[in-house]
Amino acid sequence: MTRAILIDDEPLAREVVREYLEDYPQIEVVAECGDGFEGVKAVAQHQPDLIFLDIQMPKITGFEMLELLDSRPAVIFTSAFDEYAIKAFETHAIDYLLKPFNKTRFKQAVDKWIEQRNLNDARQQVQALLENSAPSPVFNERIVVKDRSAIKIIPAADVHYLEAYDDYVKIHTAEGTYLKNKTMAFFENTLDDKQFVRIHRSYIVQVPQITGLVPYEKDSYKLLLKRGDSLPVSKTGYAKLKQLLQM
Repeated sequence: MTRAILIDDEPLAREVVREYLEDYPQIEVVAECGDGFEGVKAVAQHQPDLIFLDIQMPKITGFEMLELLDSRPAVIFTSAFDEYAIKAFETHAIDYLLKPFNKTRFKQAVDKWIEQRNLNDARQQVQALLENSAPSPVFNERIVVKDRSAIKIIPAADVHYLEAYDDYVKIHTAEGTYLKNKTMAFFENTLDDKQFVRIHRSYIVQVPQITGLVPYEKDSYKLLLKRGDSLPVSKTGYAKLKQLLQM
């Protein structure tokens, strides 16, 4: 028996998926959730093999929900909007079902997952693909983090700079700092490169926060920010700044 969770804010949409799954007695629906926050809790509790996930939901999107998961199950997206399809497949989803979908289309998606699962454990495969995936061309406009027991949504415009911090990235804002279990490369590739620039292997800065660039020791520079921070600039970072700021 394999475990599945349905995550969609529309009860009728969950009912359709549940009805179609009756043709797969080996798949047990262990939970249904009406938003992404419930989904995070249910995935942590039940450790499902597969989730059916809507994208546009209250509070947080399906993509943001996936970022909060410690362990990623296989994902079949269900959405009424086709503009998210490319990004969905860049997260290495099994399939993307465009509502309203019929039983034949649903069966194609589930059979595809079963075939992949027979070849290899779906969760390990997704994780491996994520680690080696190409960066998404869609820029993130906000960052979702866990702040103790709460979940914090930080607009990208509120980020002053990001700092490498062991296996985490420290996000500096006017309200304080937050940790995110991602890499600097992830943020470099997913934040708007016209608004954020990587000045050093350990720092990414929001361009509007820059107030000056001053010499520091031989052939090196320090970047000055509005709130008084002074950050080192590498040779590569200096070249990027010259191009971005048209120096």
